[in-house]
Amino acid sequence: MTASTIRLPAQDAEQSDQALVRLVQSLPRDSAERDTACEELITRYRPLVRHCAQRYRQSPESQEELMQVGYVGLLKAINNFDPAVGRNLAAYAQPCVSGEIKRHFRDKRWHVHVKRSVQELRQELRQARAELTQRLARSPRSDELATHLGVSDADLRDAERADLVFQAASLDAPLPGDEDAAALGDLMGEEDPQLEHELDMQSVWTHWDELPVRQQKLLMMRFYGNMSQAEIGERLGISQMHVSRLLAAALDYLRGCIMGEDAGPRS
Repeated sequence: MTASTIRLPAQDAEQSDQALVRLVQSLPRDSAERDTACEELITRYRPLVRHCAQRYRQSPESQEELMQVGYVGLLKAINNFDPAVGRNLAAYAQPCVSGEIKRHFRDKRWHVHVKRSVQELRQELRQARAELTQRLARSPRSDELATHLGVSDADLRDAERADLVFQAASLDAPLPGDEDAAALGDLMGEEDPQLEHELDMQSVWTHWDELPVRQQKLLMMRFYGNMSQAEIGERLGISQMHVSRLLAAALDYLRGCIMGEDAGPRS
């Protein structure tokens, strides 16, 4: 079978598409006839793929790369299209191609989750900035962009920040300038020494209500009121030694809960 017989020139476009699809789906993948039929369908629907890719012409992705992604969606449509159910391959293929391109952005480009509404506004923002720059003969201000798009300043800031997460930068990437310049990671903040303390305090509050009320009061007076054991004893009318024993018992219990040890009695 030759390419000229595959193209079925005497048939109308829809019937020809259906015949080619049946041919692609019925022949083995290593078949030359199948490859020829598939190439014919790809050639016919190249404008459809280009139309879907051009919707994202403002993105950092090249049109060539988006076209290749779109062809993957087209091939999926060709392999899954059922001529017995629908006659129009174009109507079936368009959402497949668009979906494949959207999936490419979702899975391959956005390294940090960004809400769909912000992604869409980001695209509109890029176009609006170009239009206003041409109209005003200068870079538009943020308030002008927000008014043009009919969005709030907060929404506009979210869209602008979305550009920063579109492509992740390696922490090992050298800073521009000298060859011996520091890496990006060298400028990042160090570990917060309060982080471990905050985690410990969360664990304490988890078991706080398990302590007797008097021990809760003692701990608050000692560590939040900065009172000495003698001052606490005087305030509560008990000896300093008794205060010391109660504090030790409370701390031992909390330490046991946090470390997973037997906490013992809570007297």
